[in-house]
Amino acid sequence: MPRDFYEVLGVARTATADDIKKAYRKLAQKYHPDKNPGDKQAEAKFKEVNEANAVLSDPQKRQIYDQFGTHEPRYGGFGGGGAEGASGFPSWAGAGNPQSRVDPAAAEELFRQLFGEGGGGGGAPDLGGLFGQQRKGRGKRAAPPPEDIETDVTIPFETAAVGGSITINVSGREITVKVPAGIEDGKKLRVPASATGSADVYLRVQIASHPYYRRNGNDVEIDVPLSVVEAVTGAAVEVPTVGGDRLTVKVPPGTSSGAKLRMRGKGIAGGDQFLVFQVVVPKGVDDFSRELMEQFAKRNPQTPRANVAWA
Repeated sequence: MPRDFYEVLGVARTATADDIKKAYRKLAQKYHPDKNPGDKQAEAKFKEVNEANAVLSDPQKRQIYDQFGTHEPRYGGFGGGGAEGASGFPSWAGAGNPQSRVDPAAAEELFRQLFGEGGGGGGAPDLGGLFGQQRKGRGKRAAPPPEDIETDVTIPFETAAVGGSITINVSGREITVKVPAGIEDGKKLRVPASATGSADVYLRVQIASHPYYRRNGNDVEIDVPLSVVEAVTGAAVEVPTVGGDRLTVKVPPGTSSGAKLRMRGKGIAGGDQFLVFQVVVPKGVDDFSRELMEQFAKRNPQTPRANVAWA
């Protein structure tokens, strides 16, 4: 006994046309003979999936299938007793004569009346297989759905950090793609076939480097240069944030190169921003400044290498 077409595609009887299309595409790609060479079971499954899709994706055929439980009922003759014959048609459709057979033209007219179809032009459901007639082109293997496309896309650092959109071109069609805040390098953005007009497109994200920010997950770092005086005495320094604001932070006295200051919540998607201080030593000083530095050293003696392992 043939399987229920809804069961074949794994969808509910109330499934929308889009649900059916998505289910068919997924199964057709899975069982396509080109992906399963020599696999008879996969080939049979592929044919079954195509048959189910051919009926359920066609509104007229689906209506007939839902009404009578099959898209190709075979009508031999109609029984004479009861309100309905074995076919499911009411008894007036040939009752009283067990040898009577349905006239195809009359039955087609019946379907037009049942479903409100007009005569003539191509709008009526295809009833060729209903009465054993061969439909033209039947039996050909259905073309597989288009393969998904995957490609790399470079996204500006700020767009990846705070979110935004980018524009891509697919077969001459410009498409705007939303970028969620905090997206990470290597993640994928999906552009559905309904937008591209062909297949689903998956964009593998590559985040562009930034001239001064470095990213570590949702945290970011930025180098902040300090003068010797600022490092020694402390200072108030204005710095940018990844969100676009500029804030003033207090640098504590005695800050060394490499020291970090955390700015909570100022990173990406709730992460932190770290200020990495770099003390900039002047390359050339005059004699008076040198003398002052020597006096400073005498008044503030240091042994910076006292605790290193190799000292």
